[in-house]
Amino acid sequence: MGRIVIVLAVVLLPSIALAQDSRLERLDTTDAGRDWEAVGRLDIKGAGFCTGALIAPDLVLTAAHCLFDTGSKQPVAPETIEFLAGWRNGRASAYRNVRRAVVHPDYRFEGDDASDRVRNDVALLELQHPIRNTTVIPFETAPDPAKGARVGVVSYASDRAEAPSLQEVCAVMAQQRGVLVMSCDVDHGSSGAPIFSFVDGRARIVSVVSAKALMRGTRVALGTVLDAPLKRLEMELRRSEEGGPGPDARRREIGAKFVRP
Repeated sequence: MGRIVIVLAVVLLPSIALAQDSRLERLDTTDAGRDWEAVGRLDIKGAGFCTGALIAPDLVLTAAHCLFDTGSKQPVAPETIEFLAGWRNGRASAYRNVRRAVVHPDYRFEGDDASDRVRNDVALLELQHPIRNTTVIPFETAPDPAKGARVGVVSYASDRAEAPSLQEVCAVMAQQRGVLVMSCDVDHGSSGAPIFSFVDGRARIVSVVSAKALMRGTRVALGTVLDAPLKRLEMELRRSEEGGPGPDARRREIGAKFVRP
């Protein structure tokens, strides 16, 4: 798996769904997008975008690589990032600037091991102000899905930047070394997009999109196994709030640069 992932992370090809997967549904109307308002577009330095999702009124989950400038290889300043919750056809349900960013401590933007990059490719963004809009409800997270589990993804992309799209049914093809391989349809801009499970009819986030790739002739999406990395991020956030390492420590209520998709 490790050797395959290294190849996949380099061969960044457009993704297509498997035959049994559902097609993309464009969420460009109020009714279609009603359950997904907490997914938003992350505009980065006015030059690119990724996808992110609220997991608390003031916390957005996304991919770590979205927060790096591909030219300088340095982190972008958090204040240059804006979260557009439910962005659709030129309007958002809420607009928030980012106050600070916490990247997984083990993530390396230019690491030699591609599986390491995907496994740790996750970050939390703290917003300047919580989103209290009653139509924008943060998502819960859930334990890691098993191989064969049915999942879905809501994402923006280079050819659908003005409204998100939903692929409600795709599959976990493999899980190894902290990396999920999924049949979900992703493209540039989909980085950081939430991968959902639908157990008991409730959408819960189980991963975020890190890369698109090719495996044995099949185009796939790669994402982190979320549970342990998210706990590590929450710990880093608490440390900074308590006066430990981290910029702008304070108490708060817990609730593009397209190298990768």
